[in-house]
Amino acid sequence: MRSIPSLVRQTFAPLATCMLLTAGAAHAQMLIGWAQMPAATFADGPTSGQFTAPNTYGTNVPPFVDKQPVQGFSGVLEGPRKDVFQFLVDNGFGSQASSADALLRSYTLRIHWRTPKGGRGTTEPADLDSGKVRPQFDARTRLQLNDTRRRLTIPIQADYANYYDKSTNAPVDPAIIAGRLLTGADFDVESFRRDRRGNYWFGDEFGPYLIKTDASGSVLRSEIPLPGVYAPQHKDVIAGKVAANLPSSGGFEGMAINTSQTKLYTLLEGQVTGDPDKTRRINEFDLAKEGYTGRGYVYPLDPSGTNIGDMVAVDDNRFIVLERNGNTTTSPNPAPFKKVFLIDLKGVPDGGIVRKTELVDLMNLSDPFDLNADGQSVFTFPYTTIEDVLVLDARTLLVVNDNNFPYGGGRELASDNTEFLKIRLPFLLSKDDDDHGQGHGRDRDHRGGGYDWDDD
Repeated sequence: MRSIPSLVRQTFAPLATCMLLTAGAAHAQMLIGWAQMPAATFADGPTSGQFTAPNTYGTNVPPFVDKQPVQGFSGVLEGPRKDVFQFLVDNGFGSQASSADALLRSYTLRIHWRTPKGGRGTTEPADLDSGKVRPQFDARTRLQLNDTRRRLTIPIQADYANYYDKSTNAPVDPAIIAGRLLTGADFDVESFRRDRRGNYWFGDEFGPYLIKTDASGSVLRSEIPLPGVYAPQHKDVIAGKVAANLPSSGGFEGMAINTSQTKLYTLLEGQVTGDPDKTRRINEFDLAKEGYTGRGYVYPLDPSGTNIGDMVAVDDNRFIVLERNGNTTTSPNPAPFKKVFLIDLKGVPDGGIVRKTELVDLMNLSDPFDLNADGQSVFTFPYTTIEDVLVLDARTLLVVNDNNFPYGGGRELASDNTEFLKIRLPFLLSKDDDDHGQGHGRDRDHRGGGYDWDDD
């Protein structure tokens, strides 16, 4: 990857021109589907939340005895049938030091949309393989990350008798040890994709590392570091071999596989030491060779943006990115900034700045049917973190918040709920697709199955 500072100067002018082309277009985006899952939604599992503090609002106070939160969604994939989706739960309770008893899982949900035609606006657990509704979040609804093959080169909680390997802490739950289940103290997984062989790739923030598993969630090989980039939790930083050059929780927040299924692109949430201010690195990874190609790009943050939330492919060159700041309705200074951008890598030189255009302003979304029943015709999405985006078809996006359970303050001084949005764009993302086609360039579910993308 060529020097970032020199290429920033070379490519910034054409970037600014490109961004102006769609100025004001976001005002025409429309909310056509809405649903909500209550914050207090749980699955079976080991007691969780033993190492985290209660939130300041006094709601959903930990620990959560013999259960795991179905919350904190940081990635999304299509499920096996219409309106069924697979959501990745992040590391648990916000930090490595608080999440040793939070299991790394994905959960499968059936969304019952509220649309202009009516509807419930609710969610239900669904079977991971069939997509059929289940009575509760049980083993059939989830993917459970584990290292039963002992492929990882870092110690994990399952290696210890007591959490964090401290005798004064509670014993590690027997299920974690027996199944070598991965937890939020092992990795902070913030993105995931499924390749054409049905294997999963998880993007972690602690290394940052890529983690490859099979379809059952079992790790297939050692964790893959990003060359030259080190978060404070990286194994080489801990061993004293190198100094950290990436902030904590600054790793792979966004990740996408191109539609040719040849390359995976990782997008860092944090800024690498020495890079220009307000820039984030995109790195190219070869799926067949399972190694980085050395090619990379620069993502420029908006002047009001501080973090990215997710990344998904439209085709081989274009990707959709969520960008935000950390402000909310209850913390509005500065104003909440939550937007969706389209970026294009075509013709951009190695190390150059991607072309970027605004698609959706999530704080100014047309809602003429008042789908969330707040009495307003303009919908706002003011949550701290918004970390899930998926292309449903050439004119429709799915966007979902990470509610940072049990914390909150997005809409009110309480634990945040999880909200699911279906957003209709005023134009096609691809001229080769239409409203009711199979979609164009999504990270497809490679287990087969077709979709009828209507609005219901």
